[in-house]
Amino acid sequence: MKKAILYLSIALIVVPDIAIAQQGSRPPSGGGARPSPSTRPAPAPSRPGGSVQPSRPGGPSTQPSRPGASRPQPPRPGQPSPGPGQPGGPAVQPPRPGGPSPQPPRPGGPGVQPPRPGQPHRPGAGRPPNFRPIPGPAFRYPHGYRYRRWTIGLFLPAVFFSSYYYYNDYWRLGLGAPPYGYRWVRYGPDLLLVEVRSRRVVDVVYGAFY
Repeated sequence: MKKAILYLSIALIVVPDIAIAQQGSRPPSGGGARPSPSTRPAPAPSRPGGSVQPSRPGGPSTQPSRPGASRPQPPRPGQPSPGPGQPGGPAVQPPRPGGPSPQPPRPGGPGVQPPRPGQPHRPGAGRPPNFRPIPGPAFRYPHGYRYRRWTIGLFLPAVFFSSYYYYNDYWRLGLGAPPYGYRWVRYGPDLLLVEVRSRRVVDVVYGAFY
């Protein structure tokens, strides 16, 4: 009996204290206390001519573009430079190392090239396009001969078929080598292409020497 009275008295003392504590922890009705004007955050100042948009979490912030503020950025180390035709790119690409360099055009255009030494001379071709007379050693005519103007189809006397009259430096005049069975023979200031077997003149270069 005494234990029951003791428990009842304890319950009457503890329960009101718990109720009072719960009422003190609840916020008052009406949405709670509002912050005073001094505690409110001041709004961010807006820039003239545009509004600042808040950036989203994790995304890039959107900034208003200023006139003349965008400038081309130099390429970072390790990044390829922009090619020709792109903003900031070079107009002309330099030649690659080891590549063929362009050759400048030759003055006067592609002219007619003289025959190379050793190339057979075509009978009847005459002077090459870039022919120039050259100084030659003194020429001595055989006894009883003097200068005459030889033409194609005439026959040269046999006295001229010797090493003294053969001319082997024809390349100095821009002439090609004589075909097989033919020889260049000097006769005064002229140079004759003669068929050795028949001694017939097949080509004449007048004024080859002076």
